[in-house]
Amino acid sequence: MAGFTLWPLLQGIGVGAGLIIAIGAQNAFVLRQGLKRRHIFVTAGISTVCDAALIALGVGGLGALIATTPALTTAATWGGAAFLGYYGLRSFRSALTPAALTTDEATQRPANLRGTVLAAFGFSLLNPHVYLDTVVLIGSVGAQYPANDRISFGLGAMLASLIWFFGLAYGAAWLAPHFQRPVVWRILDTGIGCIMCLIATSLIWEPVKAVFF
Repeated sequence: MAGFTLWPLLQGIGVGAGLIIAIGAQNAFVLRQGLKRRHIFVTAGISTVCDAALIALGVGGLGALIATTPALTTAATWGGAAFLGYYGLRSFRSALTPAALTTDEATQRPANLRGTVLAAFGFSLLNPHVYLDTVVLIGSVGAQYPANDRISFGLGAMLASLIWFFGLAYGAAWLAPHFQRPVVWRILDTGIGCIMCLIATSLIWEPVKAVFF
């Protein structure tokens, strides 16, 4: 393929994997969907496509634009913090609600596909950390390559995203037998709630500190 080079592709896979494979709100959502066996392909697919689009924008130069536009950064920060805080509180509520802890498919109402799609897009596009990883950081590294190598680097990062999200979503189903006890779901939901609330807090900590401290 013209313009394709292997080494930048491998570096893109490495950088993409290093940034994507981390405990965060998006990964926690994909993991929980996989464990519940709820619209696994849709969840992983939307996460992958959104990451790929953001990586393409970052490698194409959008990362530098966002970094130099305070209004965009501020809007993304507060909007993302509100979104993550909301889902964090929902996770805590799930941990306290016995009906939400069962894995018996016969006692569960089918999950709403529309809600899953909206949530997947939300975790993919309303979390500023996703933009930091894909658009800003991957974009900054990719900008160091010549044009042809930059394409290969971006493709490598996209490939890492695809492998991770589908591996996480479908691999989580193998763990489902261990989640047949309510206490395990309680621990998972509590952990997810803590992760999301901590991320939300970290996003707004600096602006709040500048005003009140």
